[in-house]
Amino acid sequence: MPAMDSAIAKALSLEEPFPEMEVLGGSGFSSTFKVTSKVDGETKTYFIKTGGPDTKSMFAGEHASLNAINDAVPSFCPRSYGHGALSTGGYFLATDFLHLGSSRAKPSGPSLAQKLERLHSTAAPVPDGHSTPQFGFSVPTCCGNTEQPNEFTSSWSDFYANQRLRAIAKSGEKANGKDEELSRLVEQTTSVVVPRLLGDGHLKSHYGTPIAPVVVHGDLWSGNHGRGSIGGGPVEDVVYDPSSAYAHSEFEMGIMKMFGGFSDVIREYHELKPKDLPMEEYDDRVELYELYHHLNHFAIFGGGYRSRAVAIMEKFNRKYGK
Repeated sequence: MPAMDSAIAKALSLEEPFPEMEVLGGSGFSSTFKVTSKVDGETKTYFIKTGGPDTKSMFAGEHASLNAINDAVPSFCPRSYGHGALSTGGYFLATDFLHLGSSRAKPSGPSLAQKLERLHSTAAPVPDGHSTPQFGFSVPTCCGNTEQPNEFTSSWSDFYANQRLRAIAKSGEKANGKDEELSRLVEQTTSVVVPRLLGDGHLKSHYGTPIAPVVVHGDLWSGNHGRGSIGGGPVEDVVYDPSSAYAHSEFEMGIMKMFGGFSDVIREYHELKPKDLPMEEYDDRVELYELYHHLNHFAIFGGGYRSRAVAIMEKFNRKYGK
């Protein structure tokens, strides 16, 4: 088993002799390990990711995302204890160890829908230099290997147009080459459809007030949700690998609907948290949010994701571009 880097030990407040790290596996981005140690007489298990230079921003974003979710709903995801440079080169992320069980395991505690409702009902903090909560995030985050800009702004419409749709269109062009049709459709969508559906003063909460930024997971498909135990606690519905931002709560539904499997969860969620206004535009808003993920998957994987993105934009530009 590999020895623990001193930077990881410092993040976990561990003293020598440092425990060894049990190899778990890895992905295209990182290697993963399990660490077991005694802290104040109590056995603790930690999850460690390590990676090369490309993971610096990815791990920083995941660290901030996990802790933003954990601050709002403590049993919803692992807490991150630190991230940074390894003394031997590369980068690391150190979190609670999540013991995932069978998806059929009966969970205790609140359901996934109940936890999402609580997450999306928790007010975003006020960032430094501002007097009110803003849309954005403290650091860039990564959805897959796509780095997402998250500069703070008071306008959700502007954030979604510029820092999601226009930004991912540029990433897609960088990965797949110049695409005049796609560029034209994205520009029409951001200039006309986004302000029409998401514009300040038009999109409102169910109670008729301006929508407020709340933390979203940002990449909530079935592969980032399970049932498991965090730190030896009870088996609950949990999420992981977030790509968070302080956003419109319904943004979460875009990827949940894209890959399916969450229809019962979404139904229960909206019994707890009614759809925002105008309610009759809800399905179009969610599909507009789904568009981002089709464009992101096209940027990462290429192929057929482009055709679905084009179909969504053509439909909305016909409907709202009059």
